[in-house]
Amino acid sequence: VSITETRPARIDLKTGAIERLPIDGGTAAITHMAWDLSGRGDWFVSDEETEFRTLRFHDFKTSKVESISGHIPWDVEWLDLAPDGKHVAYVTNEDGISRVRLISLPDKRPVELPPLPIGVIEHVAFDRTGQQLAINLNAATSPRDVYVFNLATKKPTRWTRSETGGLDPGGFVAPMLIHYPTFDKAGETSGGQPRKIPAFLYQPEGKGPFPVIVRIHGGPESQELPLFNPLIQYLVREEKVAVLMPNVRGSSGYGKTWLSLDNALKRKDSVRDIGALLEWIGQQPELNANRIGVTGGSYGGYMVLATMIDYPRKVRAGIELFGISDFRTFLTNTEGYRRDLRRVEYGDERDPEVAAFFASIAPLHSAHLIKDPLLVAQGAADPRVPRSESEQMVRAVRTAGQEVWYILFDNEGHGFMKKTNADFNNAANVLFWRKHLLPTAPVVE
Repeated sequence: VSITETRPARIDLKTGAIERLPIDGGTAAITHMAWDLSGRGDWFVSDEETEFRTLRFHDFKTSKVESISGHIPWDVEWLDLAPDGKHVAYVTNEDGISRVRLISLPDKRPVELPPLPIGVIEHVAFDRTGQQLAINLNAATSPRDVYVFNLATKKPTRWTRSETGGLDPGGFVAPMLIHYPTFDKAGETSGGQPRKIPAFLYQPEGKGPFPVIVRIHGGPESQELPLFNPLIQYLVREEKVAVLMPNVRGSSGYGKTWLSLDNALKRKDSVRDIGALLEWIGQQPELNANRIGVTGGSYGGYMVLATMIDYPRKVRAGIELFGISDFRTFLTNTEGYRRDLRRVEYGDERDPEVAAFFASIAPLHSAHLIKDPLLVAQGAADPRVPRSESEQMVRAVRTAGQEVWYILFDNEGHGFMKKTNADFNNAANVLFWRKHLLPTAPVVE
């Protein structure tokens, strides 16, 4: 139904009867379901009546649901049961960094495993014997590789070394996880602590201060993660640019409350989180607050435009990829199958109050406030954020007299999947940053 609600059911293949699984608390996001090999129950991941998505066991005989990972204040993202019925493996997303966990059966006792390199686990699976556990790990310094745990020794073995185009992966840069204060407090009504925003910081080697590119994810329910990204590695290593990837309010991975903090009329609060990041950059001696660029795609494109409008003298340039320029026109023109789903997140443009709010925050209506160069790239066949969103913004900014680079890929949809297009876009990005952000670019007073 949405990122916060799923409606699972059990189907009897003989009779066709459908039985809704128990959701005592009503609305919940339930994922990764698996039958227990004993036949006594099933395993699933749910955030029913909890802040995070936890691993649970549903006992068919007693109808009780047991929380297995409730003591861990992070989301569970993967689940697999060993074919011999002796173990369950699951993965937790801990501040954007994956950790694999193992429990023995039937006692449900935790089994300690040594840590893997910092990255994102994209899949886990037992072999046919149940004695080995394979893990697909995507790390910031290495593309996807397979690690295999021998459950008898508890030791991991790296099975693959993904190709990196002849480059020495030893020179790739891993990010640091940082947290910076924003404008409000957590639990503000009860005098809570200052809210902090998590972010990953890639910093070049050598002496700063370094120019900074702030990369803002889309969704808005996505999450920036320490994944391998060749463009980031190029910018950090070759152009000596620091890259900051914040997970502002509304990002997934930090609980249901965090996920809802930017919904509907609270939309601009996430932009204020970026404003707080710009302030934080100014306090870091190794970062150059006079050379900050912003980039993002889809909803992240909206965030780029809003940041350039709200903080014009703190940002030198922006790259906006297939972004939303007006939520009203976006909801009108996006494909019909997505419209109601997006209204849950952004609000219903048919409501007069929401429509007025959309008008007040639309970058399209404040295009004249963009005072810095902008690059826009768009797929002509994008069904999610149609090309009209980009083109109306390009026209408005150019009419206001500001420089805009515009790239339209005729054979792309939402994102640039074809290698030639992705390479062209990356090259254009680098040229744009060289002209408007890097030390060779002129200083704007």
